[in-house]
Amino acid sequence: MTTVYLNGDFLPAEQAKISPMDRGFLFGDGIYEVIPSYGGRFVGFTPHIDRMHSGLAQLSIDIKLNHDAWQQIANKLIADNSAELGSNLGVYFQVSRGTDTKRGHAFPTNVAPTVFGFAFAIPPEPIADKAKATTYTVVTGQDLRWQRCNIKSTSLLGNVLHYQQSQTQGAQEILLFDKDGNLTEGAAVNVFVVKNGIIATPPLSSRLLPGITRQVLLAILEQHSKLKVEQRDISEAEVLAADEIWLTSSSKEIAPVLRVNDQPVGNGQVGDIWLQAQQLFSAYKFDY
Repeated sequence: MTTVYLNGDFLPAEQAKISPMDRGFLFGDGIYEVIPSYGGRFVGFTPHIDRMHSGLAQLSIDIKLNHDAWQQIANKLIADNSAELGSNLGVYFQVSRGTDTKRGHAFPTNVAPTVFGFAFAIPPEPIADKAKATTYTVVTGQDLRWQRCNIKSTSLLGNVLHYQQSQTQGAQEILLFDKDGNLTEGAAVNVFVVKNGIIATPPLSSRLLPGITRQVLLAILEQHSKLKVEQRDISEAEVLAADEIWLTSSSKEIAPVLRVNDQPVGNGQVGDIWLQAQQLFSAYKFDY
């Protein structure tokens, strides 16, 4: 029986109860984070919490927990669940605006946020090995989501619909493009492309999530490699002509894409630049 955290208490998951009047349930009015850990060591814990606090501030949700408090909760969730779930665990945090007595669009006053957390098993760390890399096939589509994708909101229906679009077409992710034909991100990932040895990724904006793996990877490449990296607009034609395409997320780290719209990416094999990037990420990811 796994242990979860709910509003200050650690309790068996089966005993955790949230009101159906909670605004997270009624409106998706909340923020969430997923933080991976391997053998008890978190990847990007501080930037994950920074992003969660930023999202809560943008939603005007006042939370009293600081970084140390979140760390203590996460550590206890890992300690209480590792015997049952294993040593590779993700920690999910969700904060909603809270529970009101009525359903109304306006922010209620004098409502305490609902704070929930749990741990779950994740696969072992990705390995920097071409032969063992988990690879992906993707399709492309127009980005039809709302204009505040930089907020990691629990309102994920737009992302869910795009992700299901990829599944329906027999792929594992979708690369999304805005009305001007520029790459934004995937349904659940940030995206990098490589051409002639140069790495590029879209610049941050309200159209894409500021991914923590993206942030950590960019910092590692800047500090520990001589690879050239650009943050700029990337057209669909550039994506389709790329030598390599990577998907980045907390669960995937850096995942190579081998096919787009059933056409091979580059030579159809895992790329040499990916190998360098994943080797560096594996070596330095716990420093952030």
